[in-house]
Amino acid sequence: MNEQSKDLRGGGLLISKIHQLSQRIFSKILREHELDLFKPSQGRVIFLLLQKDNIPIHDLVEKTQLTKSTLSSHLDNLESIGFVKKIPSEEDKRETLVILTEKALKMKQDYIDVSRNMTKLFYAGFSEEEINQFEGYLQRCLQNLIKNK
Repeated sequence: MNEQSKDLRGGGLLISKIHQLSQRIFSKILREHELDLFKPSQGRVIFLLLQKDNIPIHDLVEKTQLTKSTLSSHLDNLESIGFVKKIPSEEDKRETLVILTEKALKMKQDYIDVSRNMTKLFYAGFSEEEINQFEGYLQRCLQNLIKNK
């Protein structure tokens, strides 16, 4: 590999391709399970809230790495279809918390099943050690980008 090609690695392009393709596959799987009421990009918000809801919007911004305006747009849409509610914090009235509705909680197991299915597709042929190593590298890439945003 010559010096110029070392400077032009394809990792970012590969991550971009994986992102696009995985979103299309995820959309297809959501449709098959009749969970296509929201977009795949909103799915990561739902996924995080299914793990822990009743959290401030600024925490979701940090966890999703979405801009506040993009996250607000996703939350407005999810609220309009009855999946989340935005409520004022009891401790700090300036802070808005996001909670899942009963409608969202009813589909929790289905959404978890779809996420597991996606994970199996994504990591097919990988050993547990390879998955851990790969995710460690991705975490390092993410931290590099976060430091420079």
